[in-house]
Amino acid sequence: MKEKEVKHIEINNRKARFNYTVVDTYVAGIVLQGTEVKSLRAGNANISESYCVINDGEVVCLNSYIAEYIKDWSGYDPYKQRKLLLNKKEIKKIAKAIEEPGYTLVPLKIFFNEQNRAKMLIGVCKGKHDYDKRETIKERDFEREMRHA
Repeated sequence: MKEKEVKHIEINNRKARFNYTVVDTYVAGIVLQGTEVKSLRAGNANISESYCVINDGEVVCLNSYIAEYIKDWSGYDPYKQRKLLLNKKEIKKIAKAIEEPGYTLVPLKIFFNEQNRAKMLIGVCKGKHDYDKRETIKERDFEREMRHA
């Protein structure tokens, strides 16, 4: 019997690695409703402008976009807040880390694990200055030239 080929979909936040220095990362489950999983599997999502906050001991992802899968589903908000599933110990550690000035919680990637569950990689990040961003661009260009040579 042939095994099904599993297509690994990843939605990356490329802006996050450019604008922030990632200090620590966590893998969190995402609470999804309806056909949002099918939409994620189709790659119809965007997390480049999203961020995470802690409300009442729960981590919530705000401003993430997951397109509606079926066009006639009325009342669907693609930008709604989505709860992330983490252990209490992890939430306390994250809360302590982002209390410091300059640190924030940013979604880095959405992916599916081996059990076909939607997961989000979130990072405790520190914002980069303009000169840090210019240095990142120089390093990236240098690596590109070395590969082509």
